[in-house]
Amino acid sequence: MAVTKVHGSPVSTATQRLLACLYEKKVEFEFVPVNLGAGEHKSENYLSLNPFGQVPAFEEGDFKLFESRAITHYVAHEYADKGTQLLLPGSNKSMATLQLWKEVEAHQFDPAASKLVWELAFKPIFGMATDAAVVEENEAKLAKVLDVYETQLAKSKYLACDSFTLADLHHLPNIQCLLMTSAKKLFDSRPHVSAWVADITARPAWSKVLAMQKQ
Repeated sequence: MAVTKVHGSPVSTATQRLLACLYEKKVEFEFVPVNLGAGEHKSENYLSLNPFGQVPAFEEGDFKLFESRAITHYVAHEYADKGTQLLLPGSNKSMATLQLWKEVEAHQFDPAASKLVWELAFKPIFGMATDAAVVEENEAKLAKVLDVYETQLAKSKYLACDSFTLADLHHLPNIQCLLMTSAKKLFDSRPHVSAWVADITARPAWSKVLAMQKQ
């Protein structure tokens, strides 16, 4: 079996998304650190792995992938018989339901959440001023998304069903960042969302991802 390699940075939310998936699936991998501060992700060598110069990049022998959600999709299917079952196998309807909530994360949750993570979590680290107008706008957008989640999570323990899937996992990096900011209130004020957040952020696989940041 070809060695699985992940090129990325433990502080990158996209890299964290992939790492969480690999740990859930109990897939052994080699982590290849990419120094973002030194611009290694823009080097000619790295661009051969990801032509957009972003992390992560994924290798299994001659097979290469980039874009974290595409990689988690591959890993969940390729290693379906290992670790946590992150898919909804069975009917086309169940698979479509999972895909729906994965799309919601990517196109409804992530745009607002990512902007808030940048403004509230990363800008202060870089000594940059937070734009209050951007924060207000995107907190309002995220609140509307979380209202939909609150309704859905009143019906099932997780977004797509009563078991943890990729649809939930994909949220982890941005949620973790926002829990350390003033945006935490958006999750805390919705009982079902709050319980869901507490559940998914306490998963052992996610704890391993957080531990990598401290190494």
